[in-house]
Amino acid sequence: MSIDVGERLRDVRKAKGISQRELAKRVGVTNSTISLIEQNRVSPSVASLKKVLDGIPMTLSEFFTLDVAPIERSHFYSIDDQPDIGQNFLNYYLIGANFNNRKMTMLREVFGPGADTGIEMVAHSGEECGVIIAGEVEITIGEKVRILKAGEGYYFETKIPHRFRNLTEEPAIIISASTPTTF
Repeated sequence: MSIDVGERLRDVRKAKGISQRELAKRVGVTNSTISLIEQNRVSPSVASLKKVLDGIPMTLSEFFTLDVAPIERSHFYSIDDQPDIGQNFLNYYLIGANFNNRKMTMLREVFGPGADTGIEMVAHSGEECGVIIAGEVEITIGEKVRILKAGEGYYFETKIPHRFRNLTEEPAIIISASTPTTF
């Protein structure tokens, strides 16, 4: 299941009674930027979307699971129960999206060829770790850059700015977990 980020942002903004101009002012961008995102003419990076949502205020998790009806707590999540909250060539399949009061974010991340979390490195509170399951991913954590291959992993405090990129022509897959919940 893929989510239309622009349409969802417009719906959430309107439901909260916030104009494009007001949201842009809160976030420190032009209202045309908000308009372009809502029209799906610009696809924001995860960091940029988080910045926009901070102006509502709303977490990425709330944004992407807003219309997902709560279900009984389950121990198992089929592929159909893992919403794709990514964009472009970067897919984030969220495990346990409907799990009430989640304490962590668990993702199956699929980086298509050339996928990038964005030139603007992201930083937030918490910790993140993961294991590369297939392919290769260049990971930048602060000033440190390393290409990790299948079987290799990472763990860091997310207050350190970070970025992930697939520099190859083959897809890469990561299984990751982070706290507190970011999606």
